[in-house]
Amino acid sequence: MVEIGFKLASEVFGPHELISYAKHAEDAGFDFASISDHYHPWLSQQGNSPFVWSTLGAISQVTEDLNLMTGVTCPTIRQHPALVAQAVATVATLIPGRFILGVGSGENLNEHIYGDHWPSAPIRIEMLAEAVDVIRTLWQGGMQDYDGYYYHVENAQIYTLPEELPPIYMAADGPIAATTAANNGDGLIVSGGKKEILDIFNKTGGKGKPSYSETSLSWAETDEKAVDLVYRWWPLMAIKGNISWDIPTQTHFEELVKNVKKEDIPEKIPCSSDPQVHMDKIKSNIDAGFDRICIQQIGNNQHEFIDFYKEEVLPEFQSGQKRL
Repeated sequence: MVEIGFKLASEVFGPHELISYAKHAEDAGFDFASISDHYHPWLSQQGNSPFVWSTLGAISQVTEDLNLMTGVTCPTIRQHPALVAQAVATVATLIPGRFILGVGSGENLNEHIYGDHWPSAPIRIEMLAEAVDVIRTLWQGGMQDYDGYYYHVENAQIYTLPEELPPIYMAADGPIAATTAANNGDGLIVSGGKKEILDIFNKTGGKGKPSYSETSLSWAETDEKAVDLVYRWWPLMAIKGNISWDIPTQTHFEELVKNVKKEDIPEKIPCSSDPQVHMDKIKSNIDAGFDRICIQQIGNNQHEFIDFYKEEVLPEFQSGQKRL
């Protein structure tokens, strides 16, 4: 059974807008919403980056059935895992049974703000695995100590715990991260429906666990307008490779996207007014083996996009029930 989700892009929208989109997505029939957890937007013109835990608290008060998740939180440098454990416990108490903690190893753009050293990818993945262990230790309740290689917790107790602890999904973009997610996570998060990552996850211990793919596209009244939206709001979609994990500032990203040409965009991301193009993109993720697909609409026409999906796309995939 496949679930279709809606991406709440904290880089582009403020908290009031995100709350409104979450409610609209629920009313339109999306199964879940995933919200980004950043300190900075990728580009200055995107213009926002509200604190995710405050926004989730507000969303909890306007939704009734919509499952929610972070896509993704980095609990290693900017946010200590003991603090994330408390924040998530509170959110899961507010929305019992409908929250997933999505975690990843982070980007330099957000994580270097205290002046900390930015570790190599293998070290960041080790830190993430230990951070997840810290979180689960504190979720056991009672007074806890933790003496790990990267993290130390002394006399810490989370008093407000939900009756049902949320699952933890781990993001992966390479074989080391996929294997770590298989062994330490309750599910997998992949950007762009990369089947090779899911295959590694399944082969190294993750088979049978939920798998989540986030896919970006753009809808507008015409294909040309859809391309324009990407070019204005998220030209990074046309950049190849994984360089984004290591770039430290928006200024560097803005220099990078100067090389992007508008004609490059349709080759990298579906930009279409045709509902069949959107359905085909979702189906390609399903065919790759993913059972949760989150759609990120690039552009400032989010309400119009939600209505388009309600009428033209979601009925093709309606599951009739929700699950975590």
